[in-house]
Amino acid sequence: MVKKLKSLSGAADSQLAQTIKDSANQIWLAGLGAFAKAQEEGNKVFEALVKEGEVIQSRTKKEADAKIADAAGKMAGAWDKLENVFEERVSRALSSLGVPTKKDIDKLTKRVAELTALVQKLTEEADAAEVAGEEKPARRRTAKAAE
Repeated sequence: MVKKLKSLSGAADSQLAQTIKDSANQIWLAGLGAFAKAQEEGNKVFEALVKEGEVIQSRTKKEADAKIADAAGKMAGAWDKLENVFEERVSRALSSLGVPTKKDIDKLTKRVAELTALVQKLTEEADAAEVAGEEKPARRRTAKAAE
């Protein structure tokens, strides 16, 4: 009987070992399958995350550009005000020092051009009178020449 039990026990051990071996193999294969599935799904998830990141980046870039444009507009207005204040102060300082303005210089330039034209005209009349043999016309003092 002991021999019988030993032979049954040996067969049971062999069968148990085979069952454990088969189970371990199935667990290994299930692990490999899970790894392959995770790798495949991981690429899909990664690509989806990249696309979502691009959308978010685009949206935040638009918002940032809008904020920058708004700030630049506000700064331009402030810069214009500062420039006007500076120009006014410089103008007042130059005026207090007696420096002529552009308007004054333009007025003088126009007056010089008028006087130059008048002198040119009188010179031509005098030259024409000398050629004709007449006496030089007497100088006329006009109100404009006296200015």
